[in-house]
Amino acid sequence: MPPTITAFESSPDRGRGQARDMRVRWAFEEVGQPYDVRLLSFAPMKAPAHRARHPFGQIPTYEDGDLTLFESGAIVLHIAERHAGLLPKDANARARAIAWMFAALSTVEPPIVELGMAMLFERDRSWYAERLPMLEERVRTRLGELSRHISGADWLDGAFSAGDLVMVTVLRRLNTSGLLDEYPDIAAYVARGEARPAFRRAFDAQLAVFKAASQS
Repeated sequence: MPPTITAFESSPDRGRGQARDMRVRWAFEEVGQPYDVRLLSFAPMKAPAHRARHPFGQIPTYEDGDLTLFESGAIVLHIAERHAGLLPKDANARARAIAWMFAALSTVEPPIVELGMAMLFERDRSWYAERLPMLEERVRTRLGELSRHISGADWLDGAFSAGDLVMVTVLRRLNTSGLLDEYPDIAAYVARGEARPAFRRAFDAQLAVFKAASQS
């Protein structure tokens, strides 16, 4: 039996592939491994059965035999360690790829998520207009640092790796913000990730779920 992951039955991102199951789907596609998907609506995500898999009542989760995992980064790392294609064979390059996974989730993603949450839920607050430039500047700081690193290179550290997979999914959260346009190197980097056949297969799979939910 292939591993089973959980995903939104009807994703709040409206099929744009920004939910965190997307990076897990992409990882499976990159390593050429089949997987099953259990779709959940918001109520079952908070029910005891799902909280037994994910203490915080979120998606994705991963189940394979007697192993259950939560947190998309941990799941991607597990897939990458079990199957060839996402981590280099050289030990030092492998360690650097994993470091970039942590950098994407711990350093780059937090200010991007904070900006996105503010734009979604704080627009009607009196302090929104004053706070927004500060949040955008925090994101620009990280984008500027990343741009200096990636300038002239296709990927973060040599060949495409799990570090790039996670970083691209983090940066895609900015696709509609206009901020990526200020950093052509990063915009091109994201576009290279989105052009990979494995990404397209993963994206199409999650988009099909959203379309089916919208028609039901």
